[in-house]
Amino acid sequence: MTTTRRPRPQRYDGRDYLTTAQTARRLGVKPETVYAYVSRGILASNRIEGVPGSLFAVDEVEALSNRAGAGRVASGAVERIRTQITLLDNDILYYRGRRVTDLADRPFECVAELLWGGTLPDSASFVAPTATVAHAQAAVRALPAGARLTDRMRVIVDVAGACDRLRFDISAPSAIRAAGGLIATVAAALGDVVDPNSTIAERLWPAFASADPTPDQVRLLNSALVLLADHDLAASTLAARMAASTRANVYSVVAAGLGGIDGPYHAGATSGAHRFLASAMADPLGALGLKLRDGERVPGFGHTIYQRHDPRAEYLLARLRTLPEAAPILTAADAVAVELANRKGLFPNSDFALAALALSLGMTADAAEAIFAFARMAGWVAHALEEYNEKALRFRVPGVYTGMRGS
Repeated sequence: MTTTRRPRPQRYDGRDYLTTAQTARRLGVKPETVYAYVSRGILASNRIEGVPGSLFAVDEVEALSNRAGAGRVASGAVERIRTQITLLDNDILYYRGRRVTDLADRPFECVAELLWGGTLPDSASFVAPTATVAHAQAAVRALPAGARLTDRMRVIVDVAGACDRLRFDISAPSAIRAAGGLIATVAAALGDVVDPNSTIAERLWPAFASADPTPDQVRLLNSALVLLADHDLAASTLAARMAASTRANVYSVVAAGLGGIDGPYHAGATSGAHRFLASAMADPLGALGLKLRDGERVPGFGHTIYQRHDPRAEYLLARLRTLPEAAPILTAADAVAVELANRKGLFPNSDFALAALALSLGMTADAAEAIFAFARMAGWVAHALEEYNEKALRFRVPGVYTGMRGS
């Protein structure tokens, strides 16, 4: 059966098309098999000016995935999520078609607006309702002294939702307005800075470090927020989308994301990288040797998606090299990274870079994890806005019962 090639629209940007790697993942086959489908006329390969590589129409790939004999076809609801927010392709991360490393110096607020609406503004400002911040700070003060920053974030989000009596209006303008206020509220309640003329990174800084920051340090924190704002359908993002599919409001969506991110294999991995790098300061090779002796994975290295390098880590580590205060940390980090690259072909990921950032800038032990979680709030809202336009409750999947059956 030969599939008719769809005409290429003028000045088309590649939207509604999949790369070869994406098509292979969707069909459960190797890239070579995708090329075989093209040669046999089963799939039409498209070339679009300005977009590298072969592209395949989503509708054609979906049609093929539903046909018998197409390979190990993924059939769950998750594999059918179409998104125009974030692309991971060939070890490059894009937000709305823009390389994230090209956005890293833009204000976090502007990049959040890009994720939410598709347009990158020249400036953006998020304002926290004064009364809401006061309620949130009171709730945080009631927590035990040892409460983590992410524990505090969850409480602040819940309080902010309770204070917004119009939170159930999930129309795009209202949801975006609520999201900006929520991000500003979390930053103000955590960092105790409410000044609307300051940036989100400036408001957050006091939550992470006691010393006043330099302008370069604030810019680096802002870049970290931008780089970690979204990462396609990570586990926490899927949790957020599931909440949005029930038409949960923005606050509940972010709460769902914070629940999903809390495990040791998500944001918790950042804390593991922080502990390892802190222990490696005095004797990097000795700390690495202990991990290897115990047969443990070295936190902060390798990635399930990136094959050769993590662009977020590369960017942050390169920026850290411009700060003199980071030199001792990077000396230890480099010693570990060189050995793991030579022995196991592993590279530093964003968890390791955030750990190096936090240690270099004198931040608290849980700052790296909190930066990750805070940044990702922008991405969860973007996915919620997208999910609100899909069929409600589309993730209701029947389980496969394997327990005892009644007589």
